[in-house]
Amino acid sequence: MITGADTKQKLLIVDDEPTNLRILKLMLQEDYDLVFAKCGEEAIALVQAERPNLVLMDVMMPGMTGFEACSAIRALPNQGGVPVIFVTALKDEVDEATGFDCGGVDYITKPLSPAIVKARVRTHLSLVQAEELKTTRLQIIQKLGRAAEYKDNETGLHVMRMSHYSRILALASGYSEAAAEDLLNAAPMHDIGKIGIADSIMLKPGKLTEEEFAVMKQHPEIGAEILGESDVPLLQLARSVALHHHEKWDGSGYPFGLQGEAIPIEARIVALADVFDALTSERPYKKAWTVEAALEYVEEQSGRHFDPDLVKIFRASLPDILVIKERFAER
Repeated sequence: MITGADTKQKLLIVDDEPTNLRILKLMLQEDYDLVFAKCGEEAIALVQAERPNLVLMDVMMPGMTGFEACSAIRALPNQGGVPVIFVTALKDEVDEATGFDCGGVDYITKPLSPAIVKARVRTHLSLVQAEELKTTRLQIIQKLGRAAEYKDNETGLHVMRMSHYSRILALASGYSEAAAEDLLNAAPMHDIGKIGIADSIMLKPGKLTEEEFAVMKQHPEIGAEILGESDVPLLQLARSVALHHHEKWDGSGYPFGLQGEAIPIEARIVALADVFDALTSERPYKKAWTVEAALEYVEEQSGRHFDPDLVKIFRASLPDILVIKERFAER
């Protein structure tokens, strides 16, 4: 039995006319696994039972219309993302607008052309695959970030807070919404290299010796090695953050002693977000600092540890940062 890459994608074809079902079957059966429904109610049940990759839906059917069935499919838990293409003789712009408003992704008008039907189906399945791949990559990155927390005294809420702080600072620094969202998702990877540090050092309750701290300082390069060279922009961003978030504006950081704008901006942002949250969070070895004390420290380190422009942006963004601090507070 052949499985995996050779498994056909599944289409649900919905039409109350048997002739139309037969026509679409002849067009698509060679390339896809097909299931059929003759009404909207049956289509909704089959979406839940069969989990099709795409739905071809007639609009004018007795009882529930295709528009109503599409709206119902969109409301299904965990199934609302399946693309619905309307197959219809309707050509009115109002009808088209109604179809898009209820969640349809495209229209194919009757009489049906095999070339057009196959091209539209291929296009929308490709879009779904691209989105699934993006989602999968993001989930892997998030899970790797979660794995690093098990090697540290920090909590998952720390990672949530500092990631959202990073997004706020990125937006205030001129990032686009999409770029700031990427940094939000890359920031949890900043300490992934701690996976490679021995527990005797990571979990030591007291101060590290010089030798132990020298080992701890290897975690940025370990993190970069774990993430590796990649052509995926989000992984490239995560690698940069992991490798450079301990560099300091005055060149006294590690692992390379980079100075000023030679430090990638994403790492400068994450470094500031990470330190502020670490200072204002309670740990087994320290009490939480007040926001005022932490802000005083951040401003004191302007031009030393932190980018002076980012410190000004941080101060101006403090109201938004405190909203995140409260939303993800340790309870």
